[in-house]
Amino acid sequence: MSDSWATSDGPRSSATGMDLHLELDRSGLRSGLMDALREAVRSGRLASGTRLPSSRSLAADLGIARNTVAGAYAELVAEGWLTAQQGSGTRVAKRTEPRRAAPAAPRTRPTPRRPAYSLLPGSPDLSQFPRKQWLAASRRALASAPNDAFGYGDAHGRMELRTVIADHLARARGVHATPERVIICAGFHHGLMLTARALRARRVRAVAVEAYGLDLYRDILTGAGLRTPTLAVDERGAHTDDAARLRGVGAVLLTPAHQYPTGVALDPDRRAAAIDWARATGGLILEDDYDGEFRYDRQPIGALQGLDPERVVYFGSASKSLAPGLRLGWMVLPEELIPEIVVAKGHGDYMSSAPEQLTLAEFIASGAYERHVRAMRLRYRRRRDQLVEALARRAPSIHVTGIAAGLQAVLQLPPGTERSVVQAAAWQGLAVSGMADSRFGTADSDRHRPAQDALVINFAGPSDSAWTGALDALCRALP
Repeated sequence: MSDSWATSDGPRSSATGMDLHLELDRSGLRSGLMDALREAVRSGRLASGTRLPSSRSLAADLGIARNTVAGAYAELVAEGWLTAQQGSGTRVAKRTEPRRAAPAAPRTRPTPRRPAYSLLPGSPDLSQFPRKQWLAASRRALASAPNDAFGYGDAHGRMELRTVIADHLARARGVHATPERVIICAGFHHGLMLTARALRARRVRAVAVEAYGLDLYRDILTGAGLRTPTLAVDERGAHTDDAARLRGVGAVLLTPAHQYPTGVALDPDRRAAAIDWARATGGLILEDDYDGEFRYDRQPIGALQGLDPERVVYFGSASKSLAPGLRLGWMVLPEELIPEIVVAKGHGDYMSSAPEQLTLAEFIASGAYERHVRAMRLRYRRRRDQLVEALARRAPSIHVTGIAAGLQAVLQLPPGTERSVVQAAAWQGLAVSGMADSRFGTADSDRHRPAQDALVINFAGPSDSAWTGALDALCRALP
């Protein structure tokens, strides 16, 4: 154990003969001394076990009061930097050296370049987020916010937002909603997690899902201990009549307004079949109203929830209409399920900021939300038209399928070409997603619709400056 400081040129303690090497800030002697000692220990200039000068000798050497040194030593002992024992003096505390990571093995393959363009599905055009209007709504909301808005709040969500959401959904989506039925969450992902917990608590064992969709959502359900048998999907949407033949299913997850990713709407007869199944079995329909507000050739199709509010859990969010980074979503629940969802959220699992909720409430109430949705609807329709026109000129064998809605389109490819087209796009500096990425199970598991080669193209996501280049790269990659 070393009993002296490292020696080199520098101010030497007259009492101990130790070199101090301390850069002391005289404006705050005690805090400055503590900072200097911490840095000396952290850098290794003061090794573990080193004995420090007595408070008297160090104070004399630095020309400061002894109480200042004693107080600094005491605080550093309390923080764990130093130790002090009667008869042994003050020493640097022993510290375990951090384990050094093993050097990384040399790469055998070059790191792939980041794509210059992306048409991957999932995001709106983030460059069009209405910053000015959102900031104005935030200022108004904060100026009038009650004091309790800055507390822990209510697991149901702010009543101001629940009220305007209920009114908006009734007008825009045909949802039977009252503020009491609305629960605020952090988007569909969060809402589905809560619902999965509630279903598991009800001893539900399986939730049927569409044969095409996001595997992330299926993972949420399986992570909660639920099986996820699939419903086939064709040009009329999911085969909801198959739900009755699936064993032990207590709920069905659907995207009826605009199926993701195939882009079709759920046929009216199949809507009715889904409601009939729920009423007959006591099951629930989990309705993901995925980009349901964006329909370009006619008025948006109303929500399935309006057919039976007691058998449908409705999910919506601001992720596609505004931006996913807001982490704001909502659930409209059957009355019997409300207490169970609140319990599933638990104490403190509120996820969404109360000031952000108040801002969105003000944004909707002022009419800014509907104005923004109308503007984006026109913008995205132009994008889709440009995509169709470009394909007709440069890749006439490729056809866009699905209804004119949402943020993405499906491009049908010649059989056996999907993987090669995705790779060709990557060579063009373009990231795209194939239909296989969204298919559950093997291709022959869908007896109604054989697996088809296709791309799922997000025409809404690129900014104006990137759209032309992305579209050109896509056309070059297509067969």
